[in-house]
Amino acid sequence: MKKFALFLLGIVSLIVLLTHVGPMIGLIVSLAVLYFAFKKFNHADSTAGKLLWAIIGTIALIFSLGNVPAIVGIVALAGLSFAYKAWDNKTDYVESNNPFDHFEKEWKEFRS
Repeated sequence: MKKFALFLLGIVSLIVLLTHVGPMIGLIVSLAVLYFAFKKFNHADSTAGKLLWAIIGTIALIFSLGNVPAIVGIVALAGLSFAYKAWDNKTDYVESNNPFDHFEKEWKEFRS
């Protein structure tokens, strides 16, 4: 039942992720433009240059706010990652010669 739930979570997360690829790309591009405009705004010497980069930054901010559904895609990516990691959750212990690594096993051997 757990494997079926993880499989279902993975499939739903993959579908949601694929449907939100466009807004995710748009969000990345608009945030990159916003970052570039902010850096250029700080380095501009003239008032006209600062005004130009402020307008470009404001437009990029509006576009990035329009791509808020990309957050759903990011959550779907996290769900897909969780389903992938939890699918094969076997813990293989490496045998070592250190008795303190496996104290319980050593104690049972000592008592018997």
